[in-house]
Amino acid sequence: MTGEVEDIADAGEAIEIDEWRRVSGLSVAVQAFRTLGQAVIPAAFLLFGASRSDDGIGMVAPYAVPIIALIIAINLVPAWLGWYRLRYRIGTSDVRLEQGIVSRSARSVPYDRIQDVSLEQKLVPRLLGLVEVKFETGAGGKEELKLAYVSEAEGERLRETVRALVEGADGAEALPDIAQGQGEDHAIAAQGFAAPATMLFAMPPGRLFTYGLFSFSLVIFAVIIGAIQQFEFLLPFDVWDYAEQYVRDEGYFEAGKYLEGMDMTARILGALYILITVIGVGVLSGIAKTFVRDWDFRLERTPKGFRRRRGLLTKTDVVMPVHRVQALVVSTGIIRRRFGWHGLSFISLAQDSGSANHEVAPFARMAEIAPIAAEAGFDLPDGSEEWRRPSANYRFDKALLSAGSCILAAFAFLTAEIVLPPEAVGLDVGFFIMLALAVFFAVQQIYLWHYDRHALDPAQVISRRGWLAPRTQIANRVKLHSVEIAQGPIARWRGYCDLVFGMAGGNFAFEGLALEDAKKLRAAVLDSIASVDFANLPR
Repeated sequence: MTGEVEDIADAGEAIEIDEWRRVSGLSVAVQAFRTLGQAVIPAAFLLFGASRSDDGIGMVAPYAVPIIALIIAINLVPAWLGWYRLRYRIGTSDVRLEQGIVSRSARSVPYDRIQDVSLEQKLVPRLLGLVEVKFETGAGGKEELKLAYVSEAEGERLRETVRALVEGADGAEALPDIAQGQGEDHAIAAQGFAAPATMLFAMPPGRLFTYGLFSFSLVIFAVIIGAIQQFEFLLPFDVWDYAEQYVRDEGYFEAGKYLEGMDMTARILGALYILITVIGVGVLSGIAKTFVRDWDFRLERTPKGFRRRRGLLTKTDVVMPVHRVQALVVSTGIIRRRFGWHGLSFISLAQDSGSANHEVAPFARMAEIAPIAAEAGFDLPDGSEEWRRPSANYRFDKALLSAGSCILAAFAFLTAEIVLPPEAVGLDVGFFIMLALAVFFAVQQIYLWHYDRHALDPAQVISRRGWLAPRTQIANRVKLHSVEIAQGPIARWRGYCDLVFGMAGGNFAFEGLALEDAKKLRAAVLDSIASVDFANLPR
């Protein structure tokens, strides 16, 4: 996806309305690469089994290549038939996909259900110049319609043609030009990128490296353990039997005796070495994960909306229309907050790889986030808001419930220490730990009462929650779908409630409000929702 307008406009044929088309024939080659990877494991089984006998390798080696080729061929025949029997059509009212070899299935998605059209490239399709087109319906990824795979230029034209048709009246006007198959089609297909795009945010390699330093991850250890479980048959010994034998032969206890023989300085240095190693691996894993996911991260403002591109192995190209952005979230972490780094996400009607949150500036300064929020039609808090805090009864009840359970556990330890024989050890330690946790939870609720707050301005509802890692959520009052007052048994007794705002793309609520305060806020927000017809929001 080079983004060059000339290539998009001139390459290939125009999208014809109501014409049945097939995906690229190179899709079969993508399946061939996948099948080759799947054939490696059966071939490894075969060679490993043969290696256990003296003449096994000599007997199997001449047939290894033909066997692997046969495995690939067996898988490629259904892949080719599946490609041949798959076709799609861009109609006047819907996108239709028919597929199946023996049992045929047909899926149709009307344009009024399509929230967005995104492009995705994994490594192998990217090498072949192919993209996967996703017609996102806003249903949590469960009902997405996908075309795998078409050429890059075809994917761009599909996205722009469908988006023009989704736009309703504008799409209806563009439809005759598209259907004519003349030169105007190409201009329509490329209009989303023909106009100059404004770069809003980008992350060069230096920024990615800094982001990776704050993205500590120990996922590499899970990957290693999973790989051992999956491929232990290739090792000349059984990993788990070896570990069990090590313990059974008292090697574990010998190691313990060795550690006991070390002086305190050596033990401390050994512990520091292990700690530094784990931290180093975690930091390197975070850097690697960040580079793979966010390589060449770019956010642009185009006439069609916000266009975000990122990815090293899997490249995604998502366009988020401005009018579909319902809310934004500004978040940070315990450590990165001290260095002034924050992240910005959009909550929109469309989905993003199974998630409703679109990361548009995952690692940025507030000075970089403010212009993006302004482009989306939101104002960040500037200190002029009239902040409200949750009910004091709500915080007291939360502190009582969280600290009370720890106090009960502490008294259980105390009772056990009195009842059980003197040989029982560690009960007094448990008692003091539970008491310390009770004090911690009580203090935490006191601090949260000061830091959790909400506000209502003429156009937005704002929530700021969190003590060490605050999270600010801002929603447009007009774009909210509903407002609900929710109360449990304790809340009804104590006179507070949660004010829940309905959004198609996420969750938003003011927790622990005084009931009278919540009723006033609900009335104000409902007036804003009812004042504008949702279908007539500016695009």
